[in-house]
Amino acid sequence: MGVLSFVQYFVDLGPAVMLPIVIFIVALCLGQSIGKSLKSGISIGIGFVGIGLVISLMLNNLAKAAVAMSENFGISMNIIDIGWPGSSPMTWASDIALVAIPIAIAVNLVMLALRMTRVVNLDIWNIWHFAFTGALVHIATGSYTLGVVGVIIHAAFAYKLGDWFAPIAEEYFGLEGIALPHGTTGYLAPISVPINCLIDKIPVIKDININPGQIEKRFGVIGDPAIMGAVMGVMIGVLAGYDVRGILTLGIQMASVIILMPQVVKHIMGGLLPVSEAAKVMLQKRFKNSKFYIGLDCALLLGDPVVVTASLLFIPITIFLAAIIPGNQILPFGDLATIGFFVAMAVGVHGGNLFRTIITGSVVMSLTIWISNQTIGLHTILAKNAGQLTDPSAKIASLDQGGSPITYILTQVFNTTNATGLICVGGFYIACVIFTYFWYKKGQQKMVVAEVREGQKGMAE
Repeated sequence: MGVLSFVQYFVDLGPAVMLPIVIFIVALCLGQSIGKSLKSGISIGIGFVGIGLVISLMLNNLAKAAVAMSENFGISMNIIDIGWPGSSPMTWASDIALVAIPIAIAVNLVMLALRMTRVVNLDIWNIWHFAFTGALVHIATGSYTLGVVGVIIHAAFAYKLGDWFAPIAEEYFGLEGIALPHGTTGYLAPISVPINCLIDKIPVIKDININPGQIEKRFGVIGDPAIMGAVMGVMIGVLAGYDVRGILTLGIQMASVIILMPQVVKHIMGGLLPVSEAAKVMLQKRFKNSKFYIGLDCALLLGDPVVVTASLLFIPITIFLAAIIPGNQILPFGDLATIGFFVAMAVGVHGGNLFRTIITGSVVMSLTIWISNQTIGLHTILAKNAGQLTDPSAKIASLDQGGSPITYILTQVFNTTNATGLICVGGFYIACVIFTYFWYKKGQQKMVVAEVREGQKGMAE
């Protein structure tokens, strides 16, 4: 078996098997015993199997409700969103995919050596996001070299985003020493920062704060997460035109999702924390006065009740946005169950404020729907090259990577077909990224000042 064949075999194992193996090997390298390393790996595997089951519960039931909702309101869209479950296999089958893993790892190592990032990325499975960008650039330009450049740029950008939002992962989500250099949560996070700062300047609006804790405090048992999940499931069932049995069933299923998701995430955290601590100790010994973050899957954020609540709320919101965006051909479907990935970091930036998250999420989903329409042609060619389209007239799309701003910008920069779209959408997104950079630097300065003052206080005592 050649190296590339081995890589393909390893990738085909899927995240629930591949990541435990990676964590087991890393834990051993960090000096943990075989028993502890094995326990960490298996705990992570259990967590990812659990997340897969909960997401399947959402996908199998919410996606059907979404289609029924669209038909109920006479919304006609002729291209189905296949979601990341459909996009990732065809990406791994592309010419770029097999070199994407070593390239992404090399980019990470070079950036660590040059002190350009503090993220040590262990999220090997989600390198498929970087590979997707490279594959579409390759298709758009016909240049394999530019496709590889696309992988490099997306990987480097993701690691920097991991740095910038690591404080949010620590402070809001309680993920000490962990970063999320993820290809969906990462690249959509910068949109939330300027929106949050803008809302802070609007009288009255800036004071609106809706979160599950406040709802439970104000409305008592109605604000309990399980009951909120049930209520949202019932509402979606009503909008879908279900009968009483269907409505009540969907309500119980969504209550189950909102309760089960944090439980399965606990298994992942139980496996990761010992490895994360061991990695921090080793890295800090070799690189004194430096703090490193372990880069992991943003599935860790799905345990937050506001993220789960926002995920459910954005089912009807996304359908509505898809119906009113001019020229949209895509019916949201495959990615509806994982909208939490799109808005997870926004929840942290907004401090768990569901009102602000809905505002940011609406911008995010509108942007990804528009972009995914622009990449239909490239996405369809990717599917045909992977042998996943038997009907030559069929077209496919996805909101997840098909709606990625970084992928759209790179394909347009290297092969411009829509200059107006590149200027407007690309300009908006780049402005958000620049704003986020200065927001991060300002936050770092505040942390340094706070540490100095704490040190001075300690000396005085």
